[in-house]
Amino acid sequence: MHEGMMRMMMGMMSGGDRPMDTPMQQMMSPEHIEGRIAFLRTELKVTETQQPLWEAVADALRARAQTAKDVMDGMPGAMMSGSSAPLPLPQRIELYERMLSSRLDGLRQLKVALEPFYAALDDTQKAAADKLLVPAPMGMM
Repeated sequence: MHEGMMRMMMGMMSGGDRPMDTPMQQMMSPEHIEGRIAFLRTELKVTETQQPLWEAVADALRARAQTAKDVMDGMPGAMMSGSSAPLPLPQRIELYERMLSSRLDGLRQLKVALEPFYAALDDTQKAAADKLLVPAPMGMM
């Protein structure tokens, strides 16, 4: 896969052993999910009554982060390194398919948790959620 495309799709590494490029990419990485969850909870001003619903959302976010980490850990070196010997096309397509399938499964699980939580928010909280909980097209929420 083209290195720039991989960077966009994974939203994590810019290649090989280089660290993530921006503070936002660092915050969105699977390793920083607990910080992201704490940030979202604070910014959404989750009430004590809403807390059980929030926990379901937080658990879904954790699961998505773990899946993203597992996918990245299982990627062949040629995909991440930008080496001159990429995987053959059929293998790349199979890898894309697995990545997209796992992302779709995670998004569906998040949706199930998010709907009752969102319904319990007041208008101010909903406006904040609409800005903060936007699913990135190729990265984590």
